[in-house]
Amino acid sequence: MNIPSPRGTLNALIVDWGGVLTGPLATTIEAWAEQDRVDLEAYFSLIDHWLGSAYAQVSRLNPIHALETGQLAVPDFEAKLKHAMEERTGHHFDSEGVVARMFSMFEHAPDMNGLVYRARAAGLRTALLSNSWGNDYPRDGWDEMFDAAVISHEVGMRKPDPAIYLHTCEMLGVMPSQCVFVDDLKVNVDAAVDLGMVAVLHRGYDDTLMQLQALFGLDLA
Repeated sequence: MNIPSPRGTLNALIVDWGGVLTGPLATTIEAWAEQDRVDLEAYFSLIDHWLGSAYAQVSRLNPIHALETGQLAVPDFEAKLKHAMEERTGHHFDSEGVVARMFSMFEHAPDMNGLVYRARAAGLRTALLSNSWGNDYPRDGWDEMFDAAVISHEVGMRKPDPAIYLHTCEMLGVMPSQCVFVDDLKVNVDAAVDLGMVAVLHRGYDDTLMQLQALFGLDLA
């Protein structure tokens, strides 16, 4: 078991995958929508509805929450997506394999991946903390990059549930106050801060690099 370092010492870096170690989410979704000829306005409206307050407290009724926590299989989610999109648009929606097609559009961000490699080489504990849609991840190099990888559907928890952050800390053998968390979604950043982590809202490599160097007191460039 890992032994936690003294409280107050920042010695762990936890990062998101989509939108942090990849290109921006919006760019990815737009590329998928163009490829699949998806009504993007209808799609975003549906996602906002599923993620909205009507479902916020009952994850078993929320297809996205259920998918991210492994309670809903990918084919069942795709069937629900097909029904909802066709109901909204009145047009056929090709749902079979849509999750795989969507995630195939994510582009590797070599600058951010390199930053995590350098952080671990500098002696920091590192972890991936990602909400998945039951998708496969490109895991080549992860053994050299991360001390732990926490994928939502594999552990039955999702961000911003505090339990998944605490689980990640336990995997690293650190306390929340020792962690810097990087994510591109404010709701996930806010949840980390509420637990006592230092958090960085990712908007681009240069800004995140500058903030991490200042927080850890390390040259990570």
